Amino acid sequence: MNSNIVYEVAVWLIPLVIAIVFHEVAHGLVARRLGDPTAEERGRLTLNPVKHIDLFGTVILPLLLAMSHAPMFGWAKPVPVNYARLRNPRRDMVLVALAGPGMNLLLAVVGAMVLAATLAWSSDADSPTTGLIAANALNFIFINIFLGVFNLLPVPPFDGGHVVEGLLPAPLAIRFRQIGRYSLLVMVLLLLVLPRISPSANVVGRVVSPLVDRIASALLVIFGIRA
Repeated sequence: MNSNIVYEVAVWLIPLVIAIVFHEVAHGLVARRLGDPTAEERGRLTLNPVKHIDLFGTVILPLLLAMSHAPMFGWAKPVPVNYARLRNPRRDMVLVALAGPGMNLLLAVVGAMVLAATLAWSSDADSPTTGLIAANALNFIFINIFLGVFNLLPVPPFDGGHVVEGLLPAPLAIRFRQIGRYSLLVMVLLLLVLPRISPSANVVGRVVSPLVDRIASALLVIFGIRA
């Protein structure tokens, strides 16, 4: 692995792992607040990435994407939530689902603050240290916004699917939930199959990515950062 690949991995994989760990912990924290301590009972309310790593989704896939210079993406093991233990299951399901994307958008703001501070306070904008911190912060912004927006897609297994399920009438919610059994197939269709069938069916390219770019651009403008 040459130095360029090592650098790519460092500035993409580290922000990605932080983003997905905080995303999952946010789900568990809100669930506990609303009456379900399952994640805490199973030792998942921790920022230790080892507890959340999915070998393929957190390590192998992001490494392959980084080495091929493809857009970075990944996932962690979902934090366990027992919706039956929530005080108001249907309402609280929506709140728990929104917690992950909400955390990612908050982290994107933190990343923008770090990037702005790094560029403003660095005595040597061209130093390797400044470059590494700035690259990590910028990627952290885009990764978190992407995870936040992508996870709000209104189909299982995404958080947006849980939001829809919580808002649907009970009989329809039960049927809608069954789509979750085909979660891997849904991912493959959205990310690989549909984009190859037709550009107009490329949900990520036509919907998610433009929205991510707009949010990121607005955030950079707010903090006075030139892209």
